[in-house]
Amino acid sequence: MTIQGAAFCAASVLSAVLFAHPAAAQTKPPKGWTVPRLADGKPDLNGIWEVGAKETRTKVDADLEGKIGGKNIIVDPPNGKIPYKPEGLAKKKENFAVRAKSDPVVAKCFQPGVPRLMYLPYPLQIVQAAGQPTIAILSQYVHMLRNIFFTGEHLDGLDLWGGDSRAHWDGDTLVVDVADFNDQTWFDQAGNHHSDALHVVERFTRIGPETITYEATIEDSKTLTRPFKISLPLTLHTEKNFQLMEYECYAMKQGPSITAGDKPDPEHGR
Repeated sequence: MTIQGAAFCAASVLSAVLFAHPAAAQTKPPKGWTVPRLADGKPDLNGIWEVGAKETRTKVDADLEGKIGGKNIIVDPPNGKIPYKPEGLAKKKENFAVRAKSDPVVAKCFQPGVPRLMYLPYPLQIVQAAGQPTIAILSQYVHMLRNIFFTGEHLDGLDLWGGDSRAHWDGDTLVVDVADFNDQTWFDQAGNHHSDALHVVERFTRIGPETITYEATIEDSKTLTRPFKISLPLTLHTEKNFQLMEYECYAMKQGPSITAGDKPDPEHGR
């Protein structure tokens, strides 16, 4: 949900005490642990999740070309850099120079797109039921609701902030093909960007009682010379009564006063 221009954006999702876990995803399930399953036999991904450990959560959204726990967030190519075409790299540098006023999330409260929604420093809830044609993801950020469909195909002529998500199971891994994007979102606060040719393939694999490995392969024939891949752990919140709570986001606005981020808007007396 977004209100563009010089507008007020509201969002509903969790604000609560966060807890730390190792930043790097586990490489194999713990001894004696088996994947929890729904009645239809599919892995159970239900729960409230958040990327990485508390101390690293803002680092991913700050710069996708950065590191977590000494390891590149981008695992392919090996140098951890986005493989831009020359004009794509030039645009990234332009974005970086004006990021404080132009980041669609931080400065404008717009929808973050995919994959950025998955690693914003806000919790998200996966809602899944046996035999249902849709998995829902609810985020703390601006009342975001993302629907992932198991039926149908991508349609032509769509221009969506979050893309169109179509899924299937590959063994115990949920694979989500996302297409039909607009070109208005960024990958992070550093100005890394894409065109409307963006195509993302996500993989969700539950590898422990409190860990999902999240991978995304990102293609963009207009902006990139080749695809690149990120890999991150999503950590389950296990605190008692933990839930998604209200969160307020205020867009940068023009006029006698300026508000941004989660600061109160003086015109609304908050």
